[in-house]
Amino acid sequence: MGKNKLARFAENLTFPNLFQVSYEDLSAKPFELRGKWHSDFFKNNNPIVLELGCGKGEYTVALARKYPEKNFIGIDIKGARLWRGCKTSNEEKMGNVAFIRTRIQLIEQFFAPCEVSEIWVTFPDPQPKKPNKRLTSERFLSYYKQILKPNSTIHLKTDSYELYDYTLNEVIPQGHYPVAVATDDLYGTHPDLEVCEVQTFYERMYLKEGKKITYLEFKI
Repeated sequence: MGKNKLARFAENLTFPNLFQVSYEDLSAKPFELRGKWHSDFFKNNNPIVLELGCGKGEYTVALARKYPEKNFIGIDIKGARLWRGCKTSNEEKMGNVAFIRTRIQLIEQFFAPCEVSEIWVTFPDPQPKKPNKRLTSERFLSYYKQILKPNSTIHLKTDSYELYDYTLNEVIPQGHYPVAVATDDLYGTHPDLEVCEVQTFYERMYLKEGKKITYLEFKI
């Protein structure tokens, strides 16, 4: 393991807005903030928005800057990646940002029913050979249903047409999830949408390469 990664792991322990909980601890007792994010951490009743598989957290931080009236929590399993978002949000003293290091399938352990208002899935691994591991599969949507308020919005932004098509034509029809926006060329067909104003590192890179970005917005 490189020195930089070790240094980041060490610094992660100092960030007050990063939560790292072992599976064993979650099995022994509920996560301390489950059902109490508004009262005990954010200290407000603003909507809670999750970014799943947030990587370095740049999108989470960018959304938090743009929407100070909302609270944002980025979730990823890679601690070295989360370091960047944690460091930036702490340097900027952003009170509406937090991060959790965990697997997405454990999400119900961190949030109570109806505690979350919105979910972003940005450029996830499309899992071409393992559809059940896709973050928009019916398996994962069943996890989200347990924590989301009724009629909440889920956003999927990806360069993978396969993942976009799978979600739009195989998953959404089965669950009768109302679709608000569906485009296989976001910047070509909907350049004025607010969703175009915040971009991930990979999104900017793909756009420079001339790749098309797909986007789905649906209710659950």
